[in-house]
Amino acid sequence: MKVHKRTALAQLRRKRRVRKRIFGTPERPRLSVTRSNKQISVQLIDDLSGKTLCSAGTLTKATKTDGGGNCGGAKKIGQAIAEKARMQNIRQITFDRNGYKYHGRVKALADAAREAGLEF
Repeated sequence: MKVHKRTALAQLRRKRRVRKRIFGTPERPRLSVTRSNKQISVQLIDDLSGKTLCSAGTLTKATKTDGGGNCGGAKKIGQAIAEKARMQNIRQITFDRNGYKYHGRVKALADAAREAGLEF
């Protein structure tokens, strides 16, 4: 599949625009969302040390779902990341939509994480 140069540049611009304002700390890490047509994944990142604290996605063994490209799969991943964050005593996060619209799967993931106990 060929990605058009304009499309890739436009998404990169949107991503940079969002990341200018968002920064993760050890007390309030950044929840970064990455999605494709078939999969979705998230990471909790401490930007001060440059480390990923925990992650979840539709391709990991613990959270593997059949429908990773739909809202149901995104909800499961949102619940899974909230559970992993609670195990590490993380309650508050900063949400990084990574240049994607806050709509559909990204919104479903965020709502599920909020319902599971994360504050952002």
